[in-house]
Amino acid sequence: MVHKNNRPTVHDMRKMKARGEKISMLYVTTPDEAAAAGAAGVQMLSIEGKYFDAEMREAAGSCFVQVGLPYAMHGNFQGRALATAEDYLRAAYYFGQLGGDCYYCAASLNIQKVLCENKVPIVAHVGLVPGYITWTGWRAVGKTATEARQLWDQIKRLEAIGCFGAELEVVPAKLGAFLSANTSMLMLGMGAGPGADAQYLFAEDVLGSTDGHKPRHAKTYRNFAAEYARLQDERIAAFKEFKADVDVGNYPQSEHDVPMDDGEMASFLQSIQD
Repeated sequence: MVHKNNRPTVHDMRKMKARGEKISMLYVTTPDEAAAAGAAGVQMLSIEGKYFDAEMREAAGSCFVQVGLPYAMHGNFQGRALATAEDYLRAAYYFGQLGGDCYYCAASLNIQKVLCENKVPIVAHVGLVPGYITWTGWRAVGKTATEARQLWDQIKRLEAIGCFGAELEVVPAKLGAFLSANTSMLMLGMGAGPGADAQYLFAEDVLGSTDGHKPRHAKTYRNFAAEYARLQDERIAAFKEFKADVDVGNYPQSEHDVPMDDGEMASFLQSIQD
């Protein structure tokens, strides 16, 4: 994977963890959001493969970008569902050429292992995993000693195959701190308490434009939903004024028309009568 000199590498991110530096991380879906995150100094972005292209990479600037590899249940790559390790490897190499820095993969341990063996920086997912919610339900994970041990064992398996990091979603804060402090992987916390290596939120939650349920761990800093509603009202009002102008003949007016010399028009009319 080729990195521009002004962008952090996996090695740099690991050094941030070792130094105990806090990492801010946002899930973004548009170039405007990516550019705003970069301008704000956010260190890490999560961008799904379906949104990631050269424009998004350019907009992200010096942010370290995690590209989400679509998996069989929720998407496809170039018109094909990802099912085998070779499929995932091909997708990772493709997004690497576009400038991805690491790759989210929620596939099986065997597939993740193949990617790691090919030196692809992989971010796995532990705790509440939305893609597998049919098996677990929407709930916090790790509140009992048994579940905490299961998370610990899973993290150690991921660490053993060479994963770069893991999203740690909706686990008790004290457990999140322990797990983060006792693994070499970068732990990207989403509702995992202040002890996680990174604090990860969706841009839509930060901006207040979430459609539907707002997660407990989300914090809203602006009310974009109200602004979007105001803009929609203004959009409708403008369209109504345009229609009214057309209805009564107030649009177009002379300043909107392309002029033509009277003599040229007369010559044209004469030419079609000859």
